[in-house]
Amino acid sequence: MTGTTRAPRALRAALALVAAGAGLALAGCNQGNPGTDPNAVSAGTVLDDSIITTKVKTALLTQTGGKGSDTSVDTRKGEVVLSGFVDDQAQADKEVELAKAVQGVRSVDNKLMVRNGSPTAGNQLDDSVITVKVKSALMADDATRGSAINVSTSKGVVQLSGFVDNAAEQARAAELARKVDGVRSVVDDTTLKH
Repeated sequence: MTGTTRAPRALRAALALVAAGAGLALAGCNQGNPGTDPNAVSAGTVLDDSIITTKVKTALLTQTGGKGSDTSVDTRKGEVVLSGFVDDQAQADKEVELAKAVQGVRSVDNKLMVRNGSPTAGNQLDDSVITVKVKSALMADDATRGSAINVSTSKGVVQLSGFVDNAAEQARAAELARKVDGVRSVVDDTTLKH
């Protein structure tokens, strides 16, 4: 009989250990990880924001006669940021109106800048080169996430926009842009995540 009582005791002890381990694991699921990013969003929110961004870009392209193709659109938690250069204030107002009409948009932050006159072919080429150089500098720097920062250039004026994690990243991006040859000035329209 000793053999039969030993097996159930060993089995009960093993089950107790498994149950205790499972309980600890489940309790850990409810605890916040202090090392996680407080600005993080869920996968569902990221998907919703991507859909909103696509709908806004589509509206800008189809309902402005293609003029909205130069506008950058960023979305975070339903907050849409429009940035880039437009021909006139009427175009900026129209783009904001179109963005606000998209389902799921909670707010629109208008950071569109009106161009100072029509750019020449030489200006456009120079601006394209400057934009590439600024984007390259941002991507090469460890302190900035270049792909998350939009860069637009008009006549040597560089506009930075998009969502950044902190003020240090924001300042570093502006500093890197200012160092690029051909940049006359930098307008930092980046937005801190919240």
